[in-house]
Amino acid sequence: MNNPDIRIIEADETHLPYVQTILDTIEAAAKVRGTGIAKRTPEYITQKMLERKAIIALTETGEFAGFCYIETWGNRKFVANSGLIVVEKFRGKGLAKAIKRKAFDLSRERYPDAKLFGLTTGLAVMKINSELGYKPVTFSELTNDEAFWKGCQSCVNYDILQRTERKMCLCTGMLFDPNL
Repeated sequence: MNNPDIRIIEADETHLPYVQTILDTIEAAAKVRGTGIAKRTPEYITQKMLERKAIIALTETGEFAGFCYIETWGNRKFVANSGLIVVEKFRGKGLAKAIKRKAFDLSRERYPDAKLFGLTTGLAVMKINSELGYKPVTFSELTNDEAFWKGCQSCVNYDILQRTERKMCLCTGMLFDPNL
């Protein structure tokens, strides 16, 4: 990362004041890109921080710069790194890659046998995932946990996912299998 003044750490209860900023930043970025997003509640992001299943990036002065969280699915057989966001003024400096790397490492540490996966429409995230060892896959190779797919209901593209019986959407499914 090209900015040593930014700390990338596991979020905890001390970071709860950033929850609404995180949600607002994610939603604003999705609107600018015109892409879908699985909306999360303040309670959900709070829980991720309390469980220490979130990564936050902050400047030395405490300014919010980026975020990502992890979630398990299918009895911890699958782990998703989701909600990756970098504040616009901090983009282009490798911060997304550094946050994603930290989330990936945390996921591998806590769930070493789980398959890691993600859905994205963004080329930058696809490139980061590829560098981490993720491969593009069909949706049938991802979790079949209904709770995960329910999260897609708030996305503007949900009708596509529904019409295709969860076989395809505008997102690309990517998977890291630790056994390969």
